[in-house]
Amino acid sequence: MKFFIINSGSSSIKYQVIEMTTETVLATGMVERIGDAIGRLKNAFFPGTENERESVLEQAIPDHDCGMKLVIALLTDREQGIIGDTSEIGAIGHRVVHGGEDFRESTRITPAVIEAIKRNIPLAPLHNPANLDGIRVAMQIFPAVPQVAVFDTAFHQTMPPRAFLYAIPYALYEQDRVRRYGFHGTSHRFVASECARLLDKPLTVCNLITVHLGNGCSMTAIEGGVSVDTSLGMTPLEGLVMGTRSGDVDPALHLFLQRNKGMDLEAIDGLLNKESGLKGLCGMNDMRDIHRAVAAGDARAALALSVQTYRNRKYIGAFMAVLGRVDGIVFTAGIGENDPIVRAESLKGLEAFGIRLDREKNDQRSQEARCISREESTVSIFVIPTNEELAIAREVANVVRG
Repeated sequence: MKFFIINSGSSSIKYQVIEMTTETVLATGMVERIGDAIGRLKNAFFPGTENERESVLEQAIPDHDCGMKLVIALLTDREQGIIGDTSEIGAIGHRVVHGGEDFRESTRITPAVIEAIKRNIPLAPLHNPANLDGIRVAMQIFPAVPQVAVFDTAFHQTMPPRAFLYAIPYALYEQDRVRRYGFHGTSHRFVASECARLLDKPLTVCNLITVHLGNGCSMTAIEGGVSVDTSLGMTPLEGLVMGTRSGDVDPALHLFLQRNKGMDLEAIDGLLNKESGLKGLCGMNDMRDIHRAVAAGDARAALALSVQTYRNRKYIGAFMAVLGRVDGIVFTAGIGENDPIVRAESLKGLEAFGIRLDREKNDQRSQEARCISREESTVSIFVIPTNEELAIAREVANVVRG
């Protein structure tokens, strides 16, 4: 059975077609620059195999409806497509960023679910409308195919009130649902399950700290297989230092910038989300560029690396206090999987907590899940590649099976 996995953004559509009997990716691609003068559809059939075939199409793509139809036309093309017609798609999974408190798990999409996603637009005004565009178009093209919403926030709905509440007037939570929600839940859930497998333990008895480091970054404390705390908050701005996002700052910074720099709230929001983080500190948000600059003696690049890894280390220590006992620390996503320097610096000085990194294992390049801690380490350290599309597909399979 083939599943179609869709991640619809404000001006893009990422997708995969997965053969679920073998969990093999048959096609992967992205439609980007939707609404611009010239859009782009990049697709790969049988990616990562000797039969891989790539193609790029550039033309005006005015809206998501046009973008999705271009993808379907490519997938069903008689000469090079990988499905005969749309009836071969057994189910469709949609990544939805914000489910608020309405959704604790993935769910089949109904009119009531669509209305609930709309109600949560104030919590994710940039993301939920785009996710709804993808759902709307897919339901038009595949009216008879089961469609499932998989929420970034759902995994974190197990957090207790002491972890998700902010110390502000309680009425703001009661009336407006102002609280910590957390994101990257699909990734954290996936790598936690893989870590339990590597530890040869049931996930329900594992205490883990999962560290998702990419352009966006988050960390989650997982107790007995469920999320009990996470670094991202009501929005994806709180917590760790990210590529262009500040992470934790004093909330009074907003008033300071308004009074002293004449900035309005929109400008401040743009500053903290798009011009801060690593980019704000050194002008670069790609960690590879930062490492090259550090090697060339750039002091600001070295400072940015130090600030980010210090924040990582501080959160690891905090989440160890939350959990009490930790079986494993997992690094994942683009930086977490591929950057031995960031991993080493993020764990530096934590030996007193039983964390012992094997430098040689850490420096080895590999695309496989692996343990990088020393034998005497009481906390196992892992690098586990995330696969959010496969995680979404597995969620879809669970929902379809009921």
